[in-house]
Amino acid sequence: MEVFKTNEILKARVGPQLANNRKTLQGEGERLDIKTRGRWVTDELMVWMRGPTRKPMIIVDSVRTIEQIEGIRKVFGPIVTHIHLTAPSPELAKRYRERHKQGREATDDYGQAQVDKTEQAVDSLRDTADVVIDTNRCTVEDVLVRATCHLNVYGSRSNGYVDVLIGGQYGSEGKGQVSAYLAKEYDLLVRVGGPNAGHKVYKEPEPYAHHQLPSGTTRCEARLLIGPGAVLNVEKLLKEIAECEVGADRLTIDEQAMIISKKDIEEEAKLKEKIGSTGQGVGWATARRIQDRGEAVPIRDRGDATTLLARDIPELRPFLGSAIETLHEILSRGGRVFLEGTQGTGLSLYHGVYPYVTSRDTTVAGCLAETGIPPGRVRKVVMVCRAYPIRVANPPGGTSGPMSQETNWKEISRRSGISYDELLRTEKTTTTYRDRRVSEFDWGLLRKAVLLNAPTDIALTFADYLGKVNRNARRFEQLTPATINFIQEIERVSGAPVSLISTRFSYRSIIDRRSW
Repeated sequence: MEVFKTNEILKARVGPQLANNRKTLQGEGERLDIKTRGRWVTDELMVWMRGPTRKPMIIVDSVRTIEQIEGIRKVFGPIVTHIHLTAPSPELAKRYRERHKQGREATDDYGQAQVDKTEQAVDSLRDTADVVIDTNRCTVEDVLVRATCHLNVYGSRSNGYVDVLIGGQYGSEGKGQVSAYLAKEYDLLVRVGGPNAGHKVYKEPEPYAHHQLPSGTTRCEARLLIGPGAVLNVEKLLKEIAECEVGADRLTIDEQAMIISKKDIEEEAKLKEKIGSTGQGVGWATARRIQDRGEAVPIRDRGDATTLLARDIPELRPFLGSAIETLHEILSRGGRVFLEGTQGTGLSLYHGVYPYVTSRDTTVAGCLAETGIPPGRVRKVVMVCRAYPIRVANPPGGTSGPMSQETNWKEISRRSGISYDELLRTEKTTTTYRDRRVSEFDWGLLRKAVLLNAPTDIALTFADYLGKVNRNARRFEQLTPATINFIQEIERVSGAPVSLISTRFSYRSIIDRRSW
């Protein structure tokens, strides 16, 4: 929005020497009111609007007579909203004295300023105003928020929506591929979590793994957002930004996102030998965010264990902003937002089998909280499940956590027809490139994930592991009968349609059965 100031018009007419003399300005305004019957404000506004390209919403600051208001209404009609700001006289006198201290008033005598007849009659304009706001005990921001809400600038009645994608198992479900496929349908892509989660997308000549940016970054032109609940490795993030050629006009990083220090990585390395942690420092940094709340001023040293947020990192300043404001901007104009969760429901800090869990809540509710998206904005929840769940290989002398009916890759090779060597090459963790364990499909885990996330849709990945010939399928009916039966059973247990089916790792590898 832009502001047209009638005060500036009067100052220009009386000249710079008298521009700060309120009495002179009042006199010039009254002279113009008499001469034009208040029309001068409208005339000057129309001249101003013929200047450089103006924004759709214009604030006229301010009008002082009913004739001035009626002149504007006569020309611009019902699109005009008259907002009258008022406050008790003692409060107005106090503000007047403050303006005098700032050099904006020639005298500190508010009573003298009120001698003017037009000034005395200003408060009577409340009788004809569309909106009256009592500004007593309000900050400037308070008044702005109230006024813009009356004008529905924030779009509280908009039809913008959020679709969420989360993992239904132990991570590595193929969320990156599904996210990249869907990305082109949205105006804003949002990523949560930290660099301990790698989402691999198809790219020639080699696949690309996103650790901090949304998986659809290079597949579309949508804006990008990293929320305040994210945990960031600055060097890795800047490298990914550069490799994906993302500009500051496209990416917003919330200034309160947490930064991983060198000490976080060193401390978390101990968990690699116990529970198969990726050791990226995410959990340690998250814990510090809670423990260091008593610190008065952060030490700007990434090697130090003192709390650092994104706002403290000079290299990130071009990208800093507010997640809430960015989301509001998109949603208020009916925009579409895609929130890409990381890891899997079975790894949730609260709902997984402790202590073999990650450092955050990986459910829909947790992802929304990390981003700042209210639940009421959610339209669709897509839960990704792979044909055979995996977990990272057990560390020597430890375990990465339990899995129901664990099997092995030789057995998967025998069933699917995919070579054993190919499976071993493929089934490496994206972040640490470690081997993976594999198990039979866990129907109990599916049911629990459904209860926690209430998905509207299921995305089934690695359908070729149910039969290599599924790689040739382009339509649902081309899948093997056993695969179709398996999908129908998932739909019965989950109560949600299997709307997306990934048949292989390629651009054209998803059978899309959605009705939305």
